[in-house]
Amino acid sequence: MFKKILIANRGEIALRIQRACREMDIKSVVVYSEADREAKYVKLADEAVCIGPAASTHSYLNMPAIIATAEVTDAEAIHPGYGFLSENANFAERVERSGFVFIGPSPDNIRTMGDKVAAKQAMLKAGVPCVPGSDGALSDDPKEIIKQARAIGYPVIIKAAGGGGGRGMRVVHTEAALINAVQTTRAEAGAAFGNPAVYMEKFLEQPRHIEIQILADTHKNAVWLGERDCSMQRRHQKIIEEAPAPGIPRRVIERIGDRCAAACKKMGYRGAGTFEFLFENGEFFFIEMNTRVQVEHPVTEMVTGIDIVQMQIRVAAGEKLPFTQRNIQLRGHAIECRINAEDPYKFTPSPGRITLWHPPGGPGVRVDSHAYTNYYVPPHYDSMIGKVIVHGDTRNQALARMRTALSETVVEGIHTNIPLHRELMTDAKFIEGGTTIHYLEDWLSAHRR
Repeated sequence: MFKKILIANRGEIALRIQRACREMDIKSVVVYSEADREAKYVKLADEAVCIGPAASTHSYLNMPAIIATAEVTDAEAIHPGYGFLSENANFAERVERSGFVFIGPSPDNIRTMGDKVAAKQAMLKAGVPCVPGSDGALSDDPKEIIKQARAIGYPVIIKAAGGGGGRGMRVVHTEAALINAVQTTRAEAGAAFGNPAVYMEKFLEQPRHIEIQILADTHKNAVWLGERDCSMQRRHQKIIEEAPAPGIPRRVIERIGDRCAAACKKMGYRGAGTFEFLFENGEFFFIEMNTRVQVEHPVTEMVTGIDIVQMQIRVAAGEKLPFTQRNIQLRGHAIECRINAEDPYKFTPSPGRITLWHPPGGPGVRVDSHAYTNYYVPPHYDSMIGKVIVHGDTRNQALARMRTALSETVVEGIHTNIPLHRELMTDAKFIEGGTTIHYLEDWLSAHRR
């Protein structure tokens, strides 16, 4: 097992990884930007090194600075968390070339799954169902593009091959708008991801967003840890996640979960990963794979009792998974609300100093957050400042616990989206379960303030 791990991230995930290291008696090195000097995990780290100014391009995305820090602190491995460099194949390659262990999949796996066209082709070969669409990147021939769209059937969605995080996609309802949409998405993709390739898929009208969490080791073992429903989204950004997904028969989930685990074995995957699907009319359609730990991993941890971050570390150190698929049992129901520093209805960011931070407690309540009273939320990064996660024996009990937890949560000095979460937890359709990915945006339009 490693004696020292460098955490190449910030915020709540840096603290989460640090806690996993402490439980395993592993020393942690934290890198931080000048804007994060007062962060909780910086104060708690065994070693903390400032690697640059606030701008992430000069700090959290600065590969040479991160690797140099690992060298001078004698770290053995680097955990990238989520976001920043976590799905950057070049970074994973540089980490391994420099003699460190990258706590994540191989650079080849990251490269394949990071290119949405290559990922889709890999999944089709592995027998994982995909959304009907173009076989690869779209050609430059407008006639060929129109022909493919007619074969798929409108509406279609144009997506960036190197995209992610809900960016680089455009829905097209008519042939007249098709070519312009392709050209615009290409230009955006080239600027945002350095890869102008785009592909086309059938746009599903009322799907749910369901994902399968997997773990795989270097000994050809792979398991799936149940599913999560992440359909409560705004602009493709998840707001609320839960496990298991309400209303989907277990045999349907098990069939797709087994295929995901088999696909991991086939491609020699290692570490944690998530297969993301759209689910409509009883069918699953693969959309992408995240080759990292997810923001919403705690709901899976709550229903399985498995520490996903510790498993990432153990697998990276060469250990075998300590369980088989038969050992994985889901208990009860878990819900997560992302707490963002933003106006709850206009969604404008709300950086600034938190004058009072009072997190909730009680049975089945977990809070993952780096925030505290007098913490300054910097304006330079993602607005998420924490997550409230609850677990109950049933979904109804989990909903009741989340309502109680949100009523107890106090954050003063900045705006947060807690008022929005409080409303959604009493919404009849959400309580019923099974809302689609469009539900929240429709709800927001109807409740516009």
